[in-house]
Amino acid sequence: MKNNQELQTDVQNAIKWEPLLSAAEIGVTAKDGVVSLTGVVDSYAKKMEAEKAAKKVIGVKALVEKIEVKFPNSWNKSDAEIANEVLAALKSNWTVPNDKVTVMVEDGWITLEGELSWNYQKEAAKIAVHYLAGVKGVTNNIKIKSEHHDAIEKKDVESAIGRSWSVDDSDINVSVSGTTVTLTGTVNSWYQKEEAGRIAWNTPGIWHVKNDLAVDYYYALVG
Repeated sequence: MKNNQELQTDVQNAIKWEPLLSAAEIGVTAKDGVVSLTGVVDSYAKKMEAEKAAKKVIGVKALVEKIEVKFPNSWNKSDAEIANEVLAALKSNWTVPNDKVTVMVEDGWITLEGELSWNYQKEAAKIAVHYLAGVKGVTNNIKIKSEHHDAIEKKDVESAIGRSWSVDDSDINVSVSGTTVTLTGTVNSWYQKEEAGRIAWNTPGIWHVKNDLAVDYYYALVG
């Protein structure tokens, strides 16, 4: 197992390895698999890249992210300007259905609301606004309301996760209640946890996924 210093160093190196973050001043601390990120960056995209880089490091069980987004004065935009750019970005993204997402902007922070049929559309809406100048953060409150009415089969979700080469499903348990799928058990990386959740979200008829998978790198060594 990695000790705290080794995990801290690995996360620091992973962040520096990303071209977008090579010059960013991001502080990293690690204790018992819990990694905390602090610092100031000049774009929301950099904040998200730092989080993604940290999640990919083996040994990270949980992430506390306290990175602040601050812009040079010349980059500041009014909320109305940001809102118009967000609407344009959503409209130009063919993955996001037109007129299904509403936008609110307050002090550079974007809130997305509405109802969509698939989770990939919800994720696409958030990603579409990541790289817009002036954005300090995004809250994605879009709800999934599937148009499929067939009952969700537990075995279908299990089979879909089992087909993925990148997910060890030997200790993943799937339960289904109505339109909700719950994942429990243990995986050996944060990537596997998120990938299992992403696959579950592709289930026709799904409205909710409760991803309660635990991340334990040591589990892979003794399992």
